[in-house]
Parts: sequence; structure tokens; C-alpha cells
Amino acid sequence: MPGGRVAVVGGSVAGCAAALAAHRSGATEVTVYERAAGRLADRGVGLAVHDARYAELEAAGYLDAAMPYIRLSRRRWYVREGSALLGRPIGTLPFPFRTYNWGPLWRELRARVPASVTFRTGTPVESVTARPDGAELRTASGTERFDLVIGADGYRSTVRTAAFAGPYADARPRYAGYLAWRGAFPVDRLPDPGPWDVAECAYVVFPGGHVIVYRIPDGRGGHRANWVLFTAPPPGHRAAPHTREATGPLRDHLARVVETRLPPYWADLIRLTAPDELFMQPMYDFSAPRYAIGALALTGDAATVARPHTGAGAVKALQDAVALEASAAAATTWRQALAAYDTDRTAAGRTMADLGRRLGRALVEETPDWHTMDQSALEAFWRRADASGAFGGRGPRR
Repeated sequence: MPGGRVAVVGGSVAGCAAALAAHRSGATEVTVYERAAGRLADRGVGLAVHDARYAELEAAGYLDAAMPYIRLSRRRWYVREGSALLGRPIGTLPFPFRTYNWGPLWRELRARVPASVTFRTGTPVESVTARPDGAELRTASGTERFDLVIGADGYRSTVRTAAFAGPYADARPRYAGYLAWRGAFPVDRLPDPGPWDVAECAYVVFPGGHVIVYRIPDGRGGHRANWVLFTAPPPGHRAAPHTREATGPLRDHLARVVETRLPPYWADLIRLTAPDELFMQPMYDFSAPRYAIGALALTGDAATVARPHTGAGAVKALQDAVALEASAAAATTWRQALAAYDTDRTAAGRTMADLGRRLGRALVEETPDWHTMDQSALEAFWRRADASGAFGGRGPRR
């Protein structure tokens, strides 16, 4: 195994998984640098993991049944029709997924990182510099040398900037032209949760967008209602917003979409979301031309930003860690391990980003006439949109 000193930039789900992979790969020292000083476990958004992906990640030792989850079995699609409470169902598709709450999932992963790993919160990394024999990492406290630096620092990655300072300097995420509004709150806030079954993921579709609603665990034995609404911003907002806060015209636009596009039950559900439980997420497309260069490696959103339609975010970060550990197990140096990791994950990232674009076109940018659809038409639509089967059924191994 490669050994040596390893730095992980970013301490979220991707960073914890990368630290675990580096430790298992025989690194003599692992240090995680996280810019946030607060509790990452307080983040409360939802994510979903396909049963097949869960089985792979459980076998690799990154997920297990002790982590709080809710099992889903079906995805029911609705359109608004008159005063029908939930809307009119147009079809149902299998949905063999487990849902998680980001915060409790992070807390479980963090607890599995060995005590020998140093975790420095409130420590932004100012720069990373590649060297012939490793890399240097600079913070406000000074500069340190490492044999490997792993960028798990999100779509604005400092490590990626260092890795692609030369011929790939223009390699950065591009705004896709539309937004996701997200929210989550305790289920007991719903006046009547009865019409919405625990095992159901609701897809409420309309011209130019849709909202996904499913339950997630709260980490304390209860449930939260988690929703994500995708649609274009109002006219005049051509650039990606610089804030995650839905205020002013963007919040007003969300209110209009909810009022005019959603059936009563789902509209009321979104209105129950408190302002501090609501945030925006601009859609970006990006996949790094390389996942590793020299002594620098990328993982999670630092490497590939796929639109959330794929359900790829945290899952892909965990898969990256599995691949990094597997590559290291077959190598004697980090350079050998990173060459294999680069070959494997660069192709996988490109595939996932392409899937995100295809699903974005089908579900937001070029939506069909949903009201004319029935079960067979919906099944045909989804086969075309999810041609790889990565989201709705069979998934890529990596």
C-alpha cells in the first residue's frame, strides 16, 4: 500500500469518505481541512441511494444498516387537475431507494473516521501547489508538504484550481440555466400526512419543471418532509444566483410556480417550509478532464457536478472513495494508484454528467405534454430519458 502523508481538503461526506479511503490505503498520516467552523451535522437536506448502489457501498464498508434511512418502493407521478388534492396520477414506476438525511449521514461517516485522522475545522485552505515529490498546502497557519492532496472541496474546489492551472485552466462548472429550490421540515407539521404514503416518492410534473417529494429520517427516530422543485428562474435572471438564499424576485417566483402549477396538497406542503429551511441550488454541469494529476486527486463535486436529477451527489462521492481505496490496494505508490483511479473515475464522471444533462432536458428544459400521458406513455418516456438505467433501475457499477 502507498503510505505517506495525505491531506484531504473538505470535510463533508466526500471528505470523510476520502479520509477513510486514505487511512485504509495505509497512509501513515491523514489530515482533513474543513473551512466551516460550525456543525456540518446540522445540514438537513435529503438524498436517495438506489438499493443496488447501497449493496455495493455496504460491501465496501462505507454504508451500513445502522445509518438511519427510510425505504421507498415506488415513484408516483402527478399532474395538477382541478381541485384534486394530490393531483391526477399519470403512472407509477418502481423506486427501490433508501433515503437519508445529509446531516445524520455525515455524522455516521464522521464517527467511522479513525481517531488517528486529524480533523481541522475552521481551517480554510488558501492554496495548493503541486511539486515533483508531492504537493504543498497553505493555510493561515503556514505551509505543509504532503505526498497526496485529495480535493473533496466541492464545485468551487481550490485543489481543482491547482490541478488545472495549465492546459485545463478553463475547466470549471457551467451554469445550466435553471434552479432547484429545496426544503425540509418535520413531517408532524403537515395537517394530514395520511394521503402521502411513507414508501412513496412523489413526482409532481408541470410544463418546464417538476417537484420531487419524499420523506427522510431526522436522525432522532422521526421523519422530515423533503422536497426539491426544479424550474427556470424568472425573466431577467440569466446568470446563476450568487447566493443560496431564496429572497426577493426569486422567492416570489417560487410562490407563483407553487400557486399556479402544483396540486393543493403539494402546494401547501411547500408553503409550510420556514424561510430558514429553504434554499436555492443553481444547476451546473461539469466533469473534470482528469481526476488525478501528479500528487493531486479530485473526488465528489470537486471532480464532477451532475445535476441532482441523477441522485449522484453523495453517492458518487462514496463511489469515488471506494475506487480510490481499490486502486491503492493494487499499487505500491500513490502515483500508481492515482493513474488507475484517474482512468476509472474520469470516464464514470463524464457518464454521470451526461446523464444529468439528459434528465434535465427531459424533466425541465424540454418537457412533454404531461397531461396526455398514461402508464405506458410514462414508461416509454422514462426509458428514453434514463437510457443507462442509472437512476430508475440498473446502475453503473462505479
